[in-house]
Amino acid sequence: MKFKQIAAIVLLSATTTFATMWGYQRFAKQDTYVYQNDNNDSGKIPANYADFKGLTNAPTADFVPAANAAIPATVHIKTKATRTASNNLPRRSPFGDLFDMDLDDFFGDRMRSVPQMASGSGAIISEDGYIVTNNHVVEGADEINVTLNNKKSFKAKLIAADPSSDLAVIKIEAKGLPFLIYGNSDDVKVGQWVLAVGYPLTLETTVTAGIVSAKGRTLDINSRQSRTPVESFIQTDAAVNPGNSGGPLINTDGKLIGINSAIASPTGAYAGYSFTIPVNIVKKIVADLMKHGTVQRAYLGIEYPRENLSDEVKEQNGIKEGEGVFVLNARTEGAAAAAGIKKGDIITKVNGVPVVNAADMVGQIATFRPGDKINITYRRDGKESTVAVTLRNESGSTDIVRTSVLDKLGAELQTLSKEDAKELGVNGGVVIKSIAGKGALSRVRVQEGYVIVKADGKEVKTVEDFRKILESASGSVKIEGMYPGYEGIYPIVINLSNAN
Repeated sequence: MKFKQIAAIVLLSATTTFATMWGYQRFAKQDTYVYQNDNNDSGKIPANYADFKGLTNAPTADFVPAANAAIPATVHIKTKATRTASNNLPRRSPFGDLFDMDLDDFFGDRMRSVPQMASGSGAIISEDGYIVTNNHVVEGADEINVTLNNKKSFKAKLIAADPSSDLAVIKIEAKGLPFLIYGNSDDVKVGQWVLAVGYPLTLETTVTAGIVSAKGRTLDINSRQSRTPVESFIQTDAAVNPGNSGGPLINTDGKLIGINSAIASPTGAYAGYSFTIPVNIVKKIVADLMKHGTVQRAYLGIEYPRENLSDEVKEQNGIKEGEGVFVLNARTEGAAAAAGIKKGDIITKVNGVPVVNAADMVGQIATFRPGDKINITYRRDGKESTVAVTLRNESGSTDIVRTSVLDKLGAELQTLSKEDAKELGVNGGVVIKSIAGKGALSRVRVQEGYVIVKADGKEVKTVEDFRKILESASGSVKIEGMYPGYEGIYPIVINLSNAN
């Protein structure tokens, strides 16, 4: 009896299995689409088919040759600076307004010198020792030391720096050095492999790999050190940490495509996003710094909206949607207005290169100089037009801009208008419109709106007067000025010798 029961169970199981397999073959497989692509078909591929044929035969990425080219040309930069720190006394009297005097007036400035050390990376760009790095790596340094990959060390000198783009050029006395070749950042594509090289977290030379995540990114970080920031970053997911700043980003051919500048992180360490200054901006700015000592920055002379505006603000200002840069205003003395571009136009291309947003446009314009002629494509009333534009400098001319002592102040200055001068009862003056986070004026107690009327004991009527006085002075300079709405003269002392 047991045998018959077992046989029945086995038979039932076999029958069920057979029925299941027959049903799958009969019904389920009929609904499965199998793409046929043999040698006898027409070769046509459905429009919605994701074609990965190019990847199946692609060689495995090999980063060794690129790394070997970049490592010897990447340097470790160490800086030393002396900073002053206060004794932490309260800045104002604790006894209330009746005794509201500055305690420094009573006790004197009780400051102490505090040595500070920092480090970063750099890329050798010539066999005779020119190195490009970030401005924030060497800014304010009293001493710059460079160590090569072969452990040889050199004292370096600062050639020039540009806070607007966060770039600087330093030089060591050496010959026959390995150096990196410039690539073309306009050719960089989202998704391509890149390598970041540098000295992160005080480690020796380190190479990390990633892909280009995005282009034309802006973080608004250079505005901390400049009133004319230039930002059009390449975003990558290559690991970059403190110490990588100033190091090269290279492609798989070993060519320089950017200088690593920043990371986006809630902790200060790598969190997945790093940002690089495109090499097309780098090579133009480096050439200017080496030849002129300052950047020959070109301007279109337009005002445009910042990103991420609400729909309500866009509607209030008549800002139209669409890819490109909306022109809020074309300044009368600017290059764009001279070429016929006006408020309401949408700039879509610079020299044939599409610009989706303001960062794209800024990045393209940053590669040109005043006097250069470029083509600007814009859309007006649905129609696209292209005009030739001769770029101008900030003052509205095409003249070469020389290094000015005013750059050391880190401030936007403006000649006092005749009306305001009359109201204040002075013959003229210079208004401090804004003060950047770096510069001589950021180190003294002065606020925006301060009107300079004297410098080094001489009357100041215009910005040009002020510049001439500072150029003839040396070291510390006493400045006298006033605040509109307040009585009295407020003197300050700035030190030009320590200003960068």
